[in-house]
Amino acid sequence: MACPGDAAPVNRPPANQRTPIRVVLADDERLIRSGWAAMLSVHDGLEVVGQAADGVEAVEAGAGADVVLMDVRMPRLDGLSATRELTRRSPATRVVVVTTFESDQLVWGALRAGAAGFVLKRAPAAELVEAIRLVHGRDAVLFPDALRRLASPHQGSATRRLPVEPTPRELEVLRHVTLGRTNAEIAEALHVSRETVKTHVGNVLAKLGARDRTHAAVLAYELGLVFAGVDPL
Repeated sequence: MACPGDAAPVNRPPANQRTPIRVVLADDERLIRSGWAAMLSVHDGLEVVGQAADGVEAVEAGAGADVVLMDVRMPRLDGLSATRELTRRSPATRVVVVTTFESDQLVWGALRAGAAGFVLKRAPAAELVEAIRLVHGRDAVLFPDALRRLASPHQGSATRRLPVEPTPRELEVLRHVTLGRTNAEIAEALHVSRETVKTHVGNVLAKLGARDRTHAAVLAYELGLVFAGVDPL
């Protein structure tokens, strides 16, 4: 059961204020939520602002938060459906799906539903914190090697065509994105400025109809623009 007030919606503070990353914890096990809260409480720059014991509460509590740690299997509304609804309702919120990897299909479904990344349920504190900060920064794909493994059965599976195809340079940038490289790393590899890379990434997201870099990577594999079974560069 949820604690009183667990599912209260979070109001986003003004953008000009320097505030910690506001995190909501969604899991049907109170002990899991308590463990996450304890791990995150000792790290500067992170603040647990809400908890949820099921998917319905996760959508309500997570709306307006910066990052939501979302269990895949929850009552009333599963994590995939909750992720889809939350990202629709609060596009700026980043969802990190927490999984035991019992089912790769569930994780892939969560990524397609709008999750920005995933971590193991029993991940150490450092890995959990890194995941939260990375998806909040939005400058890299979380655990690209694992994403490529998950993508392997789905590569080239999309039936739709893109209205506008990415240029060769944009495809090159996209391949770097799927490897988890930041704008700075891509700029160094391609010998261009960060602003140029940022422009290319924005163009790729728009052409793919992607919400963020992780969604772009998912679509790149499904559309056959990048293949998961080989090094794309």
